[in-house]
Amino acid sequence: MHTLIMMIRQEDLLKLAIAAMLSLIIGIERELKKKPVGLKTSLVISTFSCLLTIISIDTAYNTPPRDEINITMDPLRLAAQIVSGIGFLGAGVILRRGNDSITGLTTAAIIWGAAGIGIAVGAGFYLEAIVTVLIVVVGIKVVAPFLMKIGPKRIRMRELSLKAGIAKKENIEDLLKFMENNGMVIDNIRISGENLNYEVNIRFSTLLKKNTYSIFETFHALPYIQKIEIEILS
Repeated sequence: MHTLIMMIRQEDLLKLAIAAMLSLIIGIERELKKKPVGLKTSLVISTFSCLLTIISIDTAYNTPPRDEINITMDPLRLAAQIVSGIGFLGAGVILRRGNDSITGLTTAAIIWGAAGIGIAVGAGFYLEAIVTVLIVVVGIKVVAPFLMKIGPKRIRMRELSLKAGIAKKENIEDLLKFMENNGMVIDNIRISGENLNYEVNIRFSTLLKKNTYSIFETFHALPYIQKIEIEILS
């Protein structure tokens, strides 16, 4: 009996170690991109998810039966609550900027995925968890950049935000024509102000062949632009 307990504990320790190792692989990718969810967050989520899954399964199968009480337990009930509970943490990293762009969706998905890795390892699906991490890492680091270079034009386009100050109302149309002639696709536009003081906020997509400063200089050289602000969103 003692030997059996030791074997079980050793397997549980192995599960926790594998969950931690796989979470670090995911965490490194986020850390390199300076995202909110890095090594420590991914490690904590995956390891504790694994622990809760182990507890859920072991409790269901190792609880001694009682004649006076009919106990029926779902071995993955506690693990199922992890999936819904982790959503609150993921929602915290999704941000809506003032320019109407949404950021943090990939990071939120990584949080959910780290929990999934912990659950899979805790339930004993080692190979499936390892393959999943490899697929995700290859997809993010290899496939996505590959498509950004040779994929369809729309995929290769980057999203930018432009805030420009314009004196004359007719020059707003000149700006829009300039962007269209230079292959820029306008996704959203907001115009405010009054005569001699108009502010134009444009979210647009373009094949980003220049750095941010070069794009700034391109717009700044337009004679009707009084002030300008450029931001790369994606």
